[in-house]
Order: sequence, then structure tokens, then C-alpha cells
Amino acid sequence: MQNNAKFHLPAAPEPQRCVEQPKKGSSVIVEGIVRGHRDGHGFVTPDDGGPDVYLPPQQMRTVLHLDRVRVRVGKPDRRGRTEGQIIAILERSTRPIIGRLLQEGGAWLLAPEDKRYVQDILISPDAVGKARPGQVVSAEITQPPLPNVQPVGRVLEVLGELDDPGMEIEIAVRKYGVPHVFSDGASRESAALPDAVRDADSAGRIDLRDVALVTIDGEDARDFDDAVYCEPAKVGRSKGWRLLVAIADVSHYVREGTELDADALERATSVYFPRRVIPMLPEKLSNGLCSLNPQVDRLCMVCDMLITAQGELKAYQFYPAVMRSQARLTYTEVADILSNTAGKLARERAPLVPHLLNLHAVFHALLKSRQVRGALDLDIPETQIVVNAAGKIEAIVPRHRNDAHRLIEECMLSANVCAADFLQRNKQLALYRVHEGPTPEKLETLRTLLRNLGLTLGSKGTPEPADYQALAQSIEDRPDALQIQTLLLRSMQQAIYTPHNSGHFGLAYPAYTHFTSPIRRYPDLLTHRGIKAILHGSHYTPKFSERIALNRGEQNARRVPQRQAGSVAPAAPVSKQQAKDMPIWEAVGVHCSANERRADEASRDVESWLKCWYMRDKLGEEYAGTITAVTSFGLFVQLDALFVEGLVHVSEIGADYFRYDEARGELRGERTGIRYALGGRLLVQVSRVDLDGRKIDFRMVREGGKAMPSNKPLPTSGEIKGVDEDVFALNPQMSSGVRKSRASTHGATKSAGKNARRTAEAPVKTSATAVSKGKAGKGKTSAARKAVQPGGSRKRSR
Repeated sequence: MQNNAKFHLPAAPEPQRCVEQPKKGSSVIVEGIVRGHRDGHGFVTPDDGGPDVYLPPQQMRTVLHLDRVRVRVGKPDRRGRTEGQIIAILERSTRPIIGRLLQEGGAWLLAPEDKRYVQDILISPDAVGKARPGQVVSAEITQPPLPNVQPVGRVLEVLGELDDPGMEIEIAVRKYGVPHVFSDGASRESAALPDAVRDADSAGRIDLRDVALVTIDGEDARDFDDAVYCEPAKVGRSKGWRLLVAIADVSHYVREGTELDADALERATSVYFPRRVIPMLPEKLSNGLCSLNPQVDRLCMVCDMLITAQGELKAYQFYPAVMRSQARLTYTEVADILSNTAGKLARERAPLVPHLLNLHAVFHALLKSRQVRGALDLDIPETQIVVNAAGKIEAIVPRHRNDAHRLIEECMLSANVCAADFLQRNKQLALYRVHEGPTPEKLETLRTLLRNLGLTLGSKGTPEPADYQALAQSIEDRPDALQIQTLLLRSMQQAIYTPHNSGHFGLAYPAYTHFTSPIRRYPDLLTHRGIKAILHGSHYTPKFSERIALNRGEQNARRVPQRQAGSVAPAAPVSKQQAKDMPIWEAVGVHCSANERRADEASRDVESWLKCWYMRDKLGEEYAGTITAVTSFGLFVQLDALFVEGLVHVSEIGADYFRYDEARGELRGERTGIRYALGGRLLVQVSRVDLDGRKIDFRMVREGGKAMPSNKPLPTSGEIKGVDEDVFALNPQMSSGVRKSRASTHGATKSAGKNARRTAEAPVKTSATAVSKGKAGKGKTSAARKAVQPGGSRKRSR
């Protein structure tokens, strides 16, 4: 059978964005969100993404955290901070304030739980309701602060006692404004959905129900949004792999204009806490209809890929399908089977072992491609909090990643990159997952610190991801390797969602998006809608419910990324329709990025609270630890045995005056010459736990009146020839279900660019499918990938 499809070279990556910064010392007017600080001052985060503007304490007397203001920006103060003067209060925040209700001298006060609210709130006696002193309550502001008058509020909700089980989560979801109750409309729509896949839902889909697709997740996972399958395939005259990544078809059930969609947009992401999840979708969808549970029919969107033995993606296609997961596997099970194919578990799962070995083989092929790209892969350990029945920490243990984790990660990366390429090639606006390299300022700081450690990062120009990875590999045997990798991680910018593609620095992809987790990420749902629109020969423009106010970025998600070293302006939209639609995509990108940061902050807040609670009965105990950060006010130290971090204040270091050397990143005693730097080893004593402030303080253990110094020295392509006429035909001995798809989908492929390993073909419409050529990516949650692929927390970040 002759394949007449046309194939094209990959699209050139778009240039990177540049944000023009105001000139130093100029007086300008900016508008933005107030962000308070526990020390009494604050900052304004400008709407246009410019640098924060410092507000001295006297300016904070008339505003509260999250108010929106207009400020006049003056000259920098003595510490180099650009100082602002409030000239108008544009909008008062309506977010309820969470805190403890106190009664002092007959007056009722709310002490905000969030210390960014720098003033206590007066509560009039008739606005207390049934609340009792000491309880945690939610309150609204009824009278904003004046220069010499505290703000006044009234109690809205009584949450309970501070030590009630799960109170830290109840506080966090309200403190950060995380929606945690579904609307009545969304609940009604969810209840009206069928309990199982109906025959009508499967019409027009490829039947994959007898393909050995399996889910591989953690032991405690409840929703399964991806399944994988792999078999050998012929690529030209060479051997390769056919990889199928099937993702729950959430867009079939969550339609635009519905209350379900409005609630999902408002949340934008699921939020993961120890022992509890605030889902993006109601449980009937997230754990039911849209969860790829074993041995039940489920609707899915499939990314079907052809990969060479060198990990080079030669072809891909997307199509809607119906599937039936053959097994719910865990990472531990799969790792056990792969390491011992003759073991008990392998015998129990004997029918699946050949498919798992195929997945393992394609994983190793994809690793080769990753190395060629020079993608960053930092080895920074993660920890897992183990909680008891009361919701309190029982232990903090390291989380170990095995080949099963990395296998799924690489499969999802491949599907995500195919999705980005498919959208970009078909000129469909979308939200890309953009991760830019270091800013010039961060790069200069990083290189100075590395130079003091006897290290260099690439050449004098802008470093590539491969330069980061080469440095990370070169320090593997150093005692301070972990701390240096942390420096590399902190030098990079956070990843964001934006319609302006400038590539993914950490993963070394020219285009990357999120496709693989529509159950828990709204951008993935938008990606599915865009792909379906292309398959139907149209284009997709988001339409949102008017009742949802998009997050404008008050959680530090900028409207545009910071300027990266060597970046240039983005390309203009290619059509009038794209120019018209671009503001919608930009707004939803900011919203999703901001809500992702919000989810991360809420999760970290709960973890910090639990760690403080955990350390309350360890006051006076001594532990060995490692310096993880050095500041002008002290040393942050992580305890070896407990994986808990705290501060050794500079006043607790020793009988000397310690000066902070910013260039070298160290504290140095003026009289003794003792130096404390990143990676140093210390013996400390737990001296103070501040549950409200989420802070743990340590005291340096002294010997003979002299502080113990650090005992760890700090060093310091071409076209494919002879491709089979139907590259997407599965081997005859495999399932009849996929062979049924041959009547409606086929294609051939080719081509790869330098290091990009990405090809793409203009879609060929064949009933419910489209064929394309492409290149690939997915992200897992290792701590190192929080910059490379931030957002992830409890659930793996794909």
C-alpha cells in the first residue's frame, strides 16, 4: 500500500521573550498587588510583570495583603530597593482572613494566620457569633485600615480548635483561597453523568480494548489518567518501538459552557496534601469515569508513536479510542518484575512481562535521546511525609525513584512533546509549558559562586542545558554535590503556562506542553480540546464562564517570563484570528500558572506546619546536619536524620562578628576567620519551634566556647529510507483490537533536526485520526524537576 502523506521538517523554535525593565532611579506609576511581609513592610507586584516595588511600614498602614494599588515609584533606598508611595487604592481584597480569635482586655482580635497581614483585625462583640477565644475562624473585613486605625472585621466561619485533626489543611485552603467545595451546578452535572462508558460514547473511536495497556502509579494513587503499551516495530530497515500513551478523555465529559468546566477552570489544578487531595474534578470523574481503572471500558485520547532504537521519534499520531486497562501496577511491582523476570511477582504477572520488558527497552532508547539533547537531570532527593490516623507526622522518609518511575516519565515526556509539536505545526494556539534559562543576574551570581568552588558553567556565553548537565555529572563524587545541584536548580526560572512558546530549557525541547494529566491540570484539558479541534479540521478558542474571575497572578506568576540571557522578542501571531484570540490564551496562562503556584504554596504551608508540630517535642535535642543556604542573617541547616530544615541565626553561630560575603556565598568570622558555606557540616540543637510562623530555630553546639566549623572542605538527520508502508500496523501476534485501527489510520515518517530529534507531518484526515511526525517529553516529580517541571507535589508531575 503506497503512503502518499507529505512530511515536513520540524518548525523552527520561536525566539524567547524579553521584558523591558524600567531604568534605575526613574519615577514611574505602576499598578499591582500588595504583598505583605511579616516584618511590617510590603511589596507591590506590578501587573505588567516588572520588578517588585518596596513599601515601607508606614505605607502599609492603610492597605492589607492582596489589595490592589497604584504607586509612584521613586529612587532606590539605601539597600537598593525601589521604594514606592501609594497614591490610590484601586481594589480591596475580598478574600476571607484566617486566624485565631483572641480576647484581650474585653476587646476581640483576630490574629491572622498568614503573617503577611501585618495588622491584627478588630472584631466587634456583635460580630463574633458563636466563636470562642482561641478558636480558628474565618473573617471578612468590614472596615479597611486607616493611617491610625486598625482594620475591623466580622467572623464568617468557625473552623475549630487549632489541634483538631486536619486543621492545618482547613487553614491552608482558606488562607490561599483554594476552592474546595464544588458548586451546586457542577455537583448536579456530575451526578447526571453515566456510571460507565455507553455504546454511543464509543462510536467512531479506535477500539484498543484488547491491547495490553496498563497503568503504573504509586501505591497510594487513586486516579489513573495514563496507560502505556509498547511493542517492537520496524523503522525503515532497522528495529524500533511502537509506543502507545493513552490518556483519559476528560474533554468528552467536561464540556465548555458547563458548570463542571467552570469549576475546573477556577481550580486549574488538583492540590495534594498529606492524606488529602482537593481535586480539580468531582470524584465521580476523577476516580470514576475518567480514571483508567483496570478491567473496565474507558474513553481515552491516544498518542501513538514510532521510536527508533536510538530514542529518536520518527512518527506520531493522535486519535480518540476506547480502552480497557489490563492491570493497575505500582512502581514497586514493575521495578521488581524488571529486576527479576523469574521471580514470584513476574510469574503472577506472566502475560504482562513481555510488554513491560518492551517498555523498559524503549525507556533505555529514550534515555539515549535525552543524553544527546543534553536535558537536565539533577539528582536531588525527595522526601515523603508519613502521617498517622490523626493526620500528624509519624516519620519523614526519603522517596526513592526506580526505573519504573523514570520509564513512565520518559513515556509521558514523549507524548507531551508530540502534543506541542502537533499544535504548533497546525497553527493552533495553546498553552505551552515554557521554562526559560537563567536571567543575566542569576547567571552572574551562579558563576561567581561556582568560581569560588573551582567550577565553571559552560563557556563565557549563555549556557545550554547540556552545560548544566555536564557540570552536574562532573561533581557526582564531591561531598557537596547535592548543595551544588541545588545552586543550579535555584538559578533557573520557574516554568509557566503561556501561548508564547520559547521552549523548555531544562528538558531541552524547542516546544513542550502538558497533555498527560487532564484529570488534575486544566492546561492539559485545553490541550486535548485543541488536538480534537485539529482532528475535526477546525481551530479551538477557549470560552469561559463569566462567573469565574481569572487569577491575575497575585501569587507571583508573571504575565510574561523574565528576560533570559540572550533572549529576543517573540514572533507575532500569524493570523488575524490568532491576534484576536491571543489575549484569551495569555489570560488563562497567567491564571493556570498562578493557581499552580497557589497549590504549591498551600502544600508547602501544610508540610511546614506538620514539620513544626513534629519538632515540638524535640526541643533541646542535638542533630547533625548540612548547610543548605547561607544568608546575611544566618545558616539554614537540614537535619540528616529527620529531613527537617531550620535556621541557625547569625547570633547563635559563635563569639565573633560574622560578615556575609555575597560573592562567595559564605559567612566569615572577622576575628576567627571561621567560614560557613553551602554544604558545611554542623552539629545543632533544636532551640525554638514557631508553629504560627512555620519556623524552626537551631542553636549551634559549641565546644570550649568555640563554634564548630564546617568539616567538609569546599573546593572549594535525515529522511527515513524504506519505511514500511504502514508503520502503525501492530505485529500480527498482538491484539486484534489495534489491528482494527488499520482501516482508519496509517502513515509513514521521517526526519530529525540537530539535537531536537523531532519531526512532524501535516495532519492527514482519516475518519477519527490524523497522522503526524514528531518529537518528544514528560515530567516526574523529583525535587530537581520543580524548576524543570514545577507544580508537582504529591502527584507525579507529567
